[in-house]
Amino acid sequence: MRVLGIETSCDETGVAVYDSAQGLLGHALSSQIDLHAQYGGVVPELASRDHVRKLIPLIKTLLEESHLKPNDINGVAYTAGPGLIGALLVGAAVGRSLAWAWQVPALGVHHMEGHLLAAQLEQPAPTFPFLALLVSGGHTQLVQVAAVGQYTVLGESVDDAAGEAFDKTAKLLGLGYPGGPALARLAEHGNPNTFNFPRPMTQRPGLDFSFSGLKTCVLTTWRKQDHNEQTRADIARAFEDAVIDTLAIKCRRALRQTGLKSLVVAGGVGANQRLRTCLAQLADDEGVAVYYPRPIFCTDNGAMIAYAGTLRLAVGQSEPLAFGARPRWPMNELN
Repeated sequence: MRVLGIETSCDETGVAVYDSAQGLLGHALSSQIDLHAQYGGVVPELASRDHVRKLIPLIKTLLEESHLKPNDINGVAYTAGPGLIGALLVGAAVGRSLAWAWQVPALGVHHMEGHLLAAQLEQPAPTFPFLALLVSGGHTQLVQVAAVGQYTVLGESVDDAAGEAFDKTAKLLGLGYPGGPALARLAEHGNPNTFNFPRPMTQRPGLDFSFSGLKTCVLTTWRKQDHNEQTRADIARAFEDAVIDTLAIKCRRALRQTGLKSLVVAGGVGANQRLRTCLAQLADDEGVAVYYPRPIFCTDNGAMIAYAGTLRLAVGQSEPLAFGARPRWPMNELN
């Protein structure tokens, strides 16, 4: 089965074609970073309009570069949620319309399921069951994965996601958009011994996360300091260390609680090199294997949606002509 995947949940337009026999045939991405940078964050209306402008030309280019025609496509998968409602509706409308015109089945895919399965695009791929750390701008979750569609959320953020905390802290320090990568680059020049921020919710049982208090701690510290470049770097390093230590502590706790021997890390923060180094040490300590998608598939992309859609379409799941989008869509409602 050959499936076109469409991802438009936020500020990146991603498309890809996945073949169940040959693997990933091609993918393309149009980023909106320059569009939103002047506002310091994503403007939903502008994001939706840019998806409208970019999506169809991007699909045409993808098919041409992959040497495919519409009658080579056997199904269409699009992100149906969670995400920005306007952005989601652009992808859903285009995806469902193409499926109707091409007379192939269509399916709305859960954005986080796409991230959850993105490591399956790599070799070697993780085998089920495994523990997944989903860590992005909108979500921070620990999920026990028994098989496709069999997900148990063990813990999640009760307020800001890790990626959101990165972006807000970066904005506080006067860094550009997107804030996460900018803060990580600045942290490379920071002294790890200058500041020590708390590792939130690690002294109590459970696997939930909270990063809003850490963000407040950064704000309080910043207001008390001279606003020079070294101070900014030191605060960035202390913040990054606190977030990464917190994620690692909770991963270690979840691995011991479940007895699982594989950890999959996905989502935009999964590209953070300091996090990868920390989890590599954890893997050695605990005797587990850690898997990541390649960096381009850590952020939002069409390949993960095409792959997740292929798995579900191949077992007969599809949707009628009516389509919709779900800006909020709990993972425990998947099957």
